Amino acid sequence: MRADAERNRVRVLEAAEEVLARDGLAVSMRAVAERAGVGLGTIYRHFPTREALLQAIVVERVRRLAESAGPLLVAADPVEAFFAFLTRVVDVSARKKALADAVSGAGLDPKEGLGGIGGDMRAAIEALLLRAQTAGGVRADLRMPELLALLSAACLGAERNQWDDALRDRTLDLIFDGLRAR
Repeated sequence: MRADAERNRVRVLEAAEEVLARDGLAVSMRAVAERAGVGLGTIYRHFPTREALLQAIVVERVRRLAESAGPLLVAADPVEAFFAFLTRVVDVSARKKALADAVSGAGLDPKEGLGGIGGDMRAAIEALLLRAQTAGGVRADLRMPELLALLSAACLGAERNQWDDALRDRTLDLIFDGLRAR
């Protein structure tokens, strides 16, 4: 993709997230185009349908989240890094209910289109878990299926109930207490 086309695509995705947060399910391609400062044709060249745009937002969000694990994988305190990343994942879920509603309302599978990005996210979580376990700060018997189940439940609760920061922190403190090595 040409550099200017890629910049337009990024601007459209950023604008779409903002408009979606503001307008919810009523998000229109015209409003996204206006916010991004591009024409409707530009949007439709990249995203032929509203659903394709919503799916691209999900993919981009997961990509950014997976990439944000990179610096944590070399952090001095692997236990703190592990819990910080899990908190970040739940926090993103709590703050992005409009996108979840739009994806669900459009009948889309939020995992569709993730391809290797979903694997990257899983690999990042697993690497953070192994580092924290090796450091002795996380239970040695914790495995990925249980961790992903707990993380999914916390994300769903945060997303559906719009947890404020205090509730998120208290809830995660309880979950994390159960994950810590004794």
